[in-house]
Amino acid sequence: MPRRKGLLHMMGRRPLVAQVCVVALFLAVWEIAARFFVDKMFLSPPSRVYSEIGRVFATKGVDAALMVTLYELAVAFAIAVAIGLTVGLSVGLNTFARRTFMPIILLLYGTPQITILPLFILYFGIGVQSKIAFGVTHGIFPIILAIVAGVQNLKPILLTSARSMGASRWHILRYVVFPHMIPSFFAGMRLGMTGVLLGVLLAELFVSTGGIGHFTTMFTQNFDPTRLLGLISVLAMMAIVLNEIVRRAEVHFSRWRT
Repeated sequence: MPRRKGLLHMMGRRPLVAQVCVVALFLAVWEIAARFFVDKMFLSPPSRVYSEIGRVFATKGVDAALMVTLYELAVAFAIAVAIGLTVGLSVGLNTFARRTFMPIILLLYGTPQITILPLFILYFGIGVQSKIAFGVTHGIFPIILAIVAGVQNLKPILLTSARSMGASRWHILRYVVFPHMIPSFFAGMRLGMTGVLLGVLLAELFVSTGGIGHFTTMFTQNFDPTRLLGLISVLAMMAIVLNEIVRRAEVHFSRWRT
Protein backbone atom coordinates (compact mmCIF):
# COMPACT_ATOMS: atom_id res chain seq x y z
CA MET A 1 0.00 0.00 0.00
CA PRO A 2 2.74 2.57 0.81
CA ARG A 3 4.49 1.64 -2.44
CA ARG A 4 1.27 2.26 -4.36
CA LYS A 5 0.83 5.63 -2.68
CA GLY A 6 4.42 6.50 -3.51
CA LEU A 7 3.85 5.70 -7.19
CA LEU A 8 0.67 7.79 -7.30
CA HIS A 9 2.45 10.65 -5.54
CA MET A 10 5.32 10.52 -8.04
CA MET A 11 2.86 10.48 -10.97
CA GLY A 12 1.07 13.49 -9.50
CA ARG A 13 4.27 15.49 -9.16
CA ARG A 14 5.72 14.41 -12.52
CA PRO A 15 3.22 14.56 -15.39
CA LEU A 16 5.73 12.95 -17.75
CA VAL A 17 5.69 9.78 -15.65
CA ALA A 18 1.89 9.70 -15.78
CA GLN A 19 1.94 10.23 -19.54
CA VAL A 20 4.41 7.37 -20.06
CA CYS A 21 2.28 5.09 -17.88
CA VAL A 22 -0.89 5.90 -19.85
CA VAL A 23 0.85 5.24 -23.18
CA ALA A 24 2.37 2.00 -21.87
CA LEU A 25 -1.04 0.84 -20.62
CA PHE A 26 -2.63 1.64 -23.98
CA LEU A 27 0.06 -0.28 -25.87
CA ALA A 28 -0.26 -3.24 -23.51
CA VAL A 29 -4.04 -3.43 -23.98
CA TRP A 30 -3.59 -3.09 -27.75
CA GLU A 31 -0.96 -5.88 -27.78
CA ILE A 32 -3.12 -8.28 -25.77
CA ALA A 33 -6.26 -7.54 -27.78
CA ALA A 34 -4.49 -7.98 -31.12
CA ARG A 35 -2.81 -11.23 -30.13
CA PHE A 36 -5.65 -13.03 -28.35
CA PHE A 37 -9.04 -11.45 -29.09
CA VAL A 38 -9.08 -9.86 -32.57
CA ASP A 39 -8.56 -11.46 -35.96
CA LYS A 40 -5.09 -10.65 -37.31
CA MET A 41 -6.71 -9.68 -40.62
CA PHE A 42 -8.19 -6.62 -38.91
CA LEU A 43 -5.70 -5.68 -36.20
CA SER A 44 -1.95 -6.10 -35.77
CA PRO A 45 -0.17 -5.85 -32.41
CA PRO A 46 1.98 -2.76 -31.89
CA SER A 47 5.14 -4.87 -31.63
CA ARG A 48 4.61 -6.09 -35.18
CA VAL A 49 3.56 -2.68 -36.47
CA TYR A 50 6.69 -0.94 -35.22
CA SER A 51 9.02 -3.80 -36.17
CA GLU A 52 7.73 -3.66 -39.74
CA ILE A 53 7.46 0.12 -40.07
CA GLY A 54 10.05 -0.13 -42.82
CA ARG A 55 7.48 -1.91 -44.99
CA VAL A 56 5.41 1.26 -45.04
CA PHE A 57 8.24 3.35 -46.47
CA ALA A 58 9.30 0.51 -48.74
CA THR A 59 5.90 0.72 -50.47
CA LYS A 60 6.32 2.45 -53.81
CA GLY A 61 5.07 6.04 -53.70
CA VAL A 62 4.68 6.43 -49.92
CA ASP A 63 7.66 8.79 -49.56
CA ALA A 64 6.37 11.04 -52.33
CA ALA A 65 2.84 10.87 -50.90
CA LEU A 66 4.12 11.94 -47.50
CA MET A 67 5.84 14.98 -49.01
CA VAL A 68 2.68 15.89 -50.92
CA THR A 69 0.60 15.70 -47.76
CA LEU A 70 3.12 17.79 -45.81
CA TYR A 71 3.08 20.43 -48.55
CA GLU A 72 -0.72 20.54 -48.61
CA LEU A 73 -0.85 20.72 -44.83
CA ALA A 74 1.74 23.52 -44.58
CA VAL A 75 0.11 25.69 -47.26
CA ALA A 76 -3.42 25.12 -45.97
CA PHE A 77 -2.38 25.88 -42.39
CA ALA A 78 -0.57 29.09 -43.38
CA ILE A 79 -3.62 30.29 -45.34
CA ALA A 80 -5.98 29.34 -42.50
CA VAL A 81 -3.89 31.28 -39.96
CA ALA A 82 -3.70 34.36 -42.20
CA ILE A 83 -7.45 34.39 -42.93
CA GLY A 84 -8.41 33.42 -39.37
CA LEU A 85 -6.24 36.12 -37.81
CA THR A 86 -7.54 38.83 -40.15
CA VAL A 87 -11.21 37.90 -39.82
CA GLY A 88 -10.94 37.24 -36.07
CA LEU A 89 -9.45 40.65 -35.35
CA SER A 90 -11.88 42.42 -37.67
CA VAL A 91 -14.89 40.77 -36.06
CA GLY A 92 -13.61 40.79 -32.49
CA LEU A 93 -12.59 44.46 -32.34
CA ASN A 94 -15.75 45.83 -33.92
CA THR A 95 -19.07 45.49 -32.11
CA PHE A 96 -21.17 45.91 -35.25
CA ALA A 97 -19.10 43.34 -37.17
CA ARG A 98 -19.30 40.90 -34.27
CA ARG A 99 -23.08 41.14 -34.00
CA THR A 100 -23.48 40.90 -37.77
CA PHE A 101 -21.02 38.19 -38.77
CA MET A 102 -20.61 35.94 -35.71
CA PRO A 103 -23.96 34.16 -36.27
CA ILE A 104 -22.95 33.55 -39.90
CA ILE A 105 -19.54 32.23 -38.84
CA LEU A 106 -21.11 29.90 -36.27
CA LEU A 107 -23.61 28.70 -38.87
CA LEU A 108 -20.84 27.89 -41.34
CA TYR A 109 -18.76 26.23 -38.62
CA GLY A 110 -21.69 24.00 -37.67
CA THR A 111 -22.26 22.86 -41.26
CA PRO A 112 -20.90 19.32 -41.94
CA GLN A 113 -18.21 20.26 -44.40
CA ILE A 114 -17.83 16.77 -45.84
CA THR A 115 -21.19 17.37 -47.53
CA ILE A 116 -19.73 20.19 -49.64
CA LEU A 117 -16.58 18.33 -50.68
CA PRO A 118 -18.02 17.75 -54.20
CA LEU A 119 -18.18 21.53 -54.65
CA PHE A 120 -14.45 21.82 -53.93
CA ILE A 121 -13.75 19.08 -56.46
CA LEU A 122 -15.93 20.88 -58.99
CA TYR A 123 -14.22 24.25 -58.50
CA PHE A 124 -10.61 23.18 -57.78
CA GLY A 125 -10.33 19.81 -59.51
CA ILE A 126 -8.74 16.67 -58.02
CA GLY A 127 -5.24 18.09 -57.62
CA VAL A 128 -3.57 19.58 -54.57
CA GLN A 129 -5.68 22.76 -54.83
CA SER A 130 -8.87 21.02 -53.68
CA LYS A 131 -7.05 19.41 -50.72
CA ILE A 132 -5.57 22.73 -49.66
CA ALA A 133 -8.89 24.56 -50.00
CA PHE A 134 -10.76 21.86 -48.08
CA GLY A 135 -8.10 21.89 -45.36
CA VAL A 136 -8.40 25.68 -45.05
CA THR A 137 -12.15 25.48 -44.48
CA HIS A 138 -11.56 23.07 -41.60
CA GLY A 139 -8.87 25.24 -39.99
CA ILE A 140 -10.07 28.84 -40.18
CA PHE A 141 -13.15 28.60 -37.93
CA PRO A 142 -11.41 27.42 -34.73
CA ILE A 143 -8.82 30.17 -35.22
CA ILE A 144 -11.48 32.84 -35.79
CA LEU A 145 -13.50 31.82 -32.75
CA ALA A 146 -10.43 31.62 -30.50
CA ILE A 147 -9.22 35.07 -31.57
CA VAL A 148 -12.66 36.63 -31.10
CA ALA A 149 -12.84 35.08 -27.62
CA GLY A 150 -9.34 36.32 -26.81
CA VAL A 151 -10.13 39.86 -27.92
CA GLN A 152 -13.32 39.84 -25.87
CA ASN A 153 -11.30 39.06 -22.75
CA LEU A 154 -9.23 42.21 -23.27
CA LYS A 155 -10.08 44.84 -20.65
CA PRO A 156 -11.54 47.98 -22.30
CA ILE A 157 -9.57 50.20 -19.91
CA LEU A 158 -6.35 49.07 -21.62
CA LEU A 159 -7.59 50.21 -25.04
CA THR A 160 -8.89 53.47 -23.60
CA SER A 161 -5.58 54.16 -21.85
CA ALA A 162 -3.59 53.43 -25.01
CA ARG A 163 -5.76 55.78 -27.09
CA SER A 164 -5.57 58.51 -24.47
CA MET A 165 -1.77 58.39 -24.65
CA GLY A 166 -1.81 58.86 -28.40
CA ALA A 167 -1.13 55.27 -29.48
CA SER A 168 -1.81 54.58 -33.14
CA ARG A 169 -3.97 51.67 -34.30
CA TRP A 170 -0.86 49.64 -35.10
CA HIS A 171 0.64 50.34 -31.67
CA ILE A 172 -2.58 49.25 -30.00
CA LEU A 173 -2.56 46.00 -31.96
CA ARG A 174 1.16 45.42 -31.41
CA TYR A 175 1.50 46.29 -27.73
CA VAL A 176 -2.00 45.78 -26.28
CA VAL A 177 -4.14 43.41 -28.34
CA PHE A 178 -1.59 40.87 -29.58
CA PRO A 179 0.13 40.18 -26.22
CA HIS A 180 -3.17 39.60 -24.44
CA MET A 181 -4.64 37.32 -27.12
CA ILE A 182 -1.57 35.07 -27.43
CA PRO A 183 -3.00 32.18 -25.32
CA SER A 184 -6.27 32.19 -27.27
CA PHE A 185 -4.49 32.61 -30.59
CA PHE A 186 -2.20 29.63 -30.07
CA ALA A 187 -5.05 27.52 -28.71
CA GLY A 188 -6.93 28.32 -31.91
CA MET A 189 -3.84 27.47 -33.95
CA ARG A 190 -3.62 24.03 -32.34
CA LEU A 191 -7.27 23.33 -33.03
CA GLY A 192 -6.92 24.79 -36.51
CA MET A 193 -3.91 22.61 -37.27
CA THR A 194 -5.88 19.52 -36.28
CA GLY A 195 -8.76 20.67 -38.45
CA VAL A 196 -6.50 21.33 -41.43
CA LEU A 197 -4.96 17.87 -41.13
CA LEU A 198 -8.44 16.35 -40.96
CA GLY A 199 -9.63 18.29 -44.01
CA VAL A 200 -6.57 17.43 -46.11
CA LEU A 201 -6.78 13.73 -45.26
CA LEU A 202 -10.54 13.58 -45.90
CA ALA A 203 -10.05 15.13 -49.33
CA GLU A 204 -7.24 12.69 -50.09
CA LEU A 205 -9.37 9.73 -48.99
CA PHE A 206 -12.10 10.55 -51.48
CA VAL A 207 -10.49 12.25 -54.47
CA SER A 208 -6.81 11.45 -54.65
CA THR A 209 -4.46 9.03 -56.36
CA GLY A 210 -1.58 10.30 -54.25
CA GLY A 211 -1.05 11.55 -50.76
CA ILE A 212 -1.27 9.67 -47.49
CA GLY A 213 -5.05 9.40 -47.68
CA HIS A 214 -4.82 7.37 -50.89
CA PHE A 215 -2.48 4.82 -49.31
CA THR A 216 -4.66 4.66 -46.20
CA THR A 217 -7.57 3.61 -48.41
CA MET A 218 -5.40 1.16 -50.35
CA PHE A 219 -4.07 -0.58 -47.21
CA THR A 220 -7.61 -0.80 -45.81
CA GLN A 221 -9.03 -2.36 -48.98
CA ASN A 222 -6.13 -4.84 -49.10
CA PHE A 223 -6.73 -5.91 -45.47
CA ASP A 224 -3.18 -4.94 -44.52
CA PRO A 225 -3.55 -3.71 -40.91
CA THR A 226 0.20 -3.75 -40.29
CA ARG A 227 1.03 -1.17 -42.94
CA LEU A 228 -2.22 0.71 -42.25
CA LEU A 229 -1.44 1.12 -38.56
CA GLY A 230 2.17 1.93 -39.38
CA LEU A 231 1.00 4.72 -41.67
CA ILE A 232 -1.41 5.97 -39.00
CA SER A 233 1.49 6.01 -36.53
CA VAL A 234 3.51 8.14 -38.95
CA LEU A 235 0.59 10.57 -39.23
CA ALA A 236 0.26 10.67 -35.44
CA MET A 237 3.96 11.46 -35.04
CA MET A 238 3.68 14.17 -37.66
CA ALA A 239 0.75 15.74 -35.78
CA ILE A 240 2.66 15.53 -32.49
CA VAL A 241 5.70 17.26 -33.99
CA LEU A 242 3.60 20.05 -35.49
CA ASN A 243 1.76 20.52 -32.19
CA GLU A 244 5.07 20.71 -30.33
CA ILE A 245 6.32 23.38 -32.74
CA VAL A 246 3.23 25.48 -32.03
CA ARG A 247 3.63 24.92 -28.28
CA ARG A 248 7.24 26.07 -28.32
CA ALA A 249 6.27 29.14 -30.33
CA GLU A 250 3.61 29.92 -27.72
CA VAL A 251 6.16 29.62 -24.92
CA HIS A 252 8.55 31.93 -26.81
CA PHE A 253 5.97 34.65 -27.41
CA SER A 254 4.48 34.36 -23.91
CA ARG A 255 7.73 34.86 -22.00
CA TRP A 256 6.68 38.34 -20.90
CA ARG A 257 3.84 36.83 -18.83
CA THR A 258 6.30 35.18 -16.43
